[in-house]
Amino acid sequence: MELPERFAAYEHPTWLTAVATALSYGLILAAMTVVLFVVPYIVFMQLG
Repeated sequence: MELPERFAAYEHPTWLTAVATALSYGLILAAMTVVLFVVPYIVFMQLG
């Protein structure tokens, strides 16, 4: 994959791995936040 010249220093595969890891971790944290906090909040608001 050819990157623009300003990003040429980040063409090594480890940068792609680092970015993918950070994004995946963020998505997992977002999903856990929804499941552990938002869903129970909605359920208890409907019950109470």
